Amino acid sequence: MRTRRTVRLAIATAVGLSLALAVAPAAAQDDGARMYNTAKQKLMNGEGVVGVSISSADPESYCAAANAGFDFTWIEMQHSPLTYQDVARMLWACRDASAIPFIRVPDATEGDIQKAVDLGALGIVVPMVRTAEKMERAVRFAKFPPEGRRSLGGGQYGALWGRDYRATANENILIVAMIESPAGVDAVEEISAVPGVDVVFAASTDLYSFSGKRQGEPEYEAMVDRIRDAVLGAGLKLGGPLAWRDREGFSFFQAPGVGNLIRRGAQALLEETASGIAEIEGSENQ
Repeated sequence: MRTRRTVRLAIATAVGLSLALAVAPAAAQDDGARMYNTAKQKLMNGEGVVGVSISSADPESYCAAANAGFDFTWIEMQHSPLTYQDVARMLWACRDASAIPFIRVPDATEGDIQKAVDLGALGIVVPMVRTAEKMERAVRFAKFPPEGRRSLGGGQYGALWGRDYRATANENILIVAMIESPAGVDAVEEISAVPGVDVVFAASTDLYSFSGKRQGEPEYEAMVDRIRDAVLGAGLKLGGPLAWRDREGFSFFQAPGVGNLIRRGAQALLEETASGIAEIEGSENQ
């Protein structure tokens, strides 16, 4: 009986300690918090980062793209039929990928953002931002207290990022606001001033779609200039399509999707001069 009570006491003590560590305040993270979001770290160091767009639930395609040299994956849940279960499986299947998983959520709702971070996303891309209040909500839902009100909940985040996830998540999660309309441009100064926002993204195609103005036209370029000046003036990072990598001030880029990359890769392969030596089957995966 004594042995059984001792075992129960040991288990209870271990469980209590684990719970205490899990819910410990994140205050200690401010000094030298462990950084595992390598894309965010590069941005903080003044470097540019590029993410590949993912709209397919195929884990093999995801792993190929996530290990192709991109800094992050832009997992598209606004304009695709992907489910959170699909994405969870993709991230787990390729949990050692070099690209950090980011998710463009359908909207800045508590449920969408909670699910995204629970399954292991370290970047939250918020679409259709027209007000500072929308980004305040996004930050609040993505961050643990005291910075936000994210519920501890469950998920595969700890298995992906380590047992100290609760104490380090707030520093590692990166928040992106997408400006897609003239209304968003009009509020860009207030959006850029929201604490916790890291990147503001100028959505090139939607700026045209909502304004009717094309790239190169004075009205269009004036919107981009206003976004750039507000974002850089607030000390944030500026994002846009990869085609804008030579534009002044931009450092966060969205590359085309996997289908586009397959087409370009196939074209390049067919245009290559044959070496006359056949590759060993499976060598491309080594």
